[in-house]
Amino acid sequence: MRGRDLPAASSSSDSGGDATEALIQRCLAGDQAAWDLIVKQYWRKVFNVAYKFVGKHDEAEDLTQDIFLKIFKSLETFDRRANFQTWLISVSRNLCIDHYRSVRKERETIDRDVDANELAPASRDEGPMAALEQRDRVALLRQALAALPETLRTAVLMRDIRELSYQEIAERLRLPEGTVKSRINRGRTELARQIKKLRGDDYSPAPSKHTGADR
Repeated sequence: MRGRDLPAASSSSDSGGDATEALIQRCLAGDQAAWDLIVKQYWRKVFNVAYKFVGKHDEAEDLTQDIFLKIFKSLETFDRRANFQTWLISVSRNLCIDHYRSVRKERETIDRDVDANELAPASRDEGPMAALEQRDRVALLRQALAALPETLRTAVLMRDIRELSYQEIAERLRLPEGTVKSRINRGRTELARQIKKLRGDDYSPAPSKHTGADR
């Protein structure tokens, strides 16, 4: 009986591969419904990969959405001779690694160059020199913030100074969370750059980049 079952299993596998190939073909032809089916079929697998990296359900969902968006844009690079699921998971892991490195770098930058506590009033117990240095730091930070575009400045202040969650910021600004995160990341990077510029550190302007996420 087992011998009779083997061909059926193999046939099912081949059929699944053919079905996926057909969906990919439809996606490349601009069929959104076909892409929705692929996302539905592989969402859980990609989510599990993302969750292992971020450890939080909501962040894993956001990262999974970003991964599928990038996979969609690079779908035409998939080698049809390879297994689609294997390729999908491999790409997902690589994108998660890139995300982890990016987040770590951003945190190091904000920790090194921007101290949210500097916006607080100087302690009454501090000596005159310490109070003067505190005021200088506050003035520098405020000057750097003022140089940011209003959309980026608002996002950074709401997240890093007022410590609102991404969801709260999205609701108040009436924007998708992905757009909010994009603005915060860009705002932090630009803020650190402005601080270095005002301090007179080695400074080379970064080219302006606009992404489709900031709508």
